[in-house]
Amino acid sequence: MGPRLALRMLAGLAALAASASWAGVQFTHRDWELACDNTRTCRAAGYQAGEASPAVSVLLVREAGPARPVTAQVALGTSEEGKSAPPAQVELTIAGQSLGAVALQAGEAVGTLQPAQVAALLQALLRNEEIAFVAGPQRWRLSDDGAAAVLLRMDDIQGRLGTRGALVRKGSRGEQGVLHPLPKPVVQAAAVGQPASTSLAIAVLRTLRKAPGDCPDLKEPGEAPKAWRLQGHKVLVSARCWVAAYNVGYGFWVAADKPPYTPVTITTSGTVFEPERSRILAMQKGRGLGDCYAIEEWVWDGARFVHTEESTTGMCRLVAAGGPWMLTTLVSEVLPPAGPRTTEEKRK
Repeated sequence: MGPRLALRMLAGLAALAASASWAGVQFTHRDWELACDNTRTCRAAGYQAGEASPAVSVLLVREAGPARPVTAQVALGTSEEGKSAPPAQVELTIAGQSLGAVALQAGEAVGTLQPAQVAALLQALLRNEEIAFVAGPQRWRLSDDGAAAVLLRMDDIQGRLGTRGALVRKGSRGEQGVLHPLPKPVVQAAAVGQPASTSLAIAVLRTLRKAPGDCPDLKEPGEAPKAWRLQGHKVLVSARCWVAAYNVGYGFWVAADKPPYTPVTITTSGTVFEPERSRILAMQKGRGLGDCYAIEEWVWDGARFVHTEESTTGMCRLVAAGGPWMLTTLVSEVLPPAGPRTTEEKRK
């Protein structure tokens, strides 16, 4: 092997290692927030000012890579009790001037902006102009407070600063050198066996001896633990760890099915194990109103539970029950035995 070829191979391996270790990013400033996932796709969400009413949110999405456009959706607040049905469309206005109508999905309060509307919106977010969505006497006002910082961070993460495609700090450079998208990790889910005995689950949990601080209920169990058979003489054990005002967290451990068991913690904030999907799911409310959630997923691949998804549904701003958006920092393509299906598709 020649020295030049060896150097090229080393450079390629270094790039591969860097891409494999790239983690998602979250950033919040005032009324705006940013989530960039492990593929370098970024999602920025803005809201009404604080707790103002009516609630509204806009989601901006941009994939990594040269010449990638920004897309935008709007969601009108629908979580308030007694609220009337959403209108068929709203009018986007900037500084009192109409930018045209935005059609809303039938029976829903979500609509997609046209490219010209997106361009005008991006400019207005940096100029301190009133941005509103109007239907008759109703006005949903979008705050721009924090937008510049969030969009600047998006440009930075995607390597666009100083380029013509930057949203905030534009420059004269082309986008040939911006960061390219990374592929989704692919995880092949493996089938899970039948439930194991409660006595085995209890024996595994006893080896933890001292209850971890993030699993206080192990000291005085409030319900019977559960266990499922995995491959290679392994079992998955679950027990309730804690109860809060509006959330409950379950611990999940992978252990050997014979002493000394040696349990390994997957999470202590899980919600449910779905054997048919070979996945542990955690869905925790941000507050009792249920207008925002944090979501995580782990999938059994035959050897371990792989962390395959991490996201939130956005700020707790009363936009929609369950939250208006999926702001993802970790995404994977999960291949169940029946065929390919992404973690996003599985919840649809």
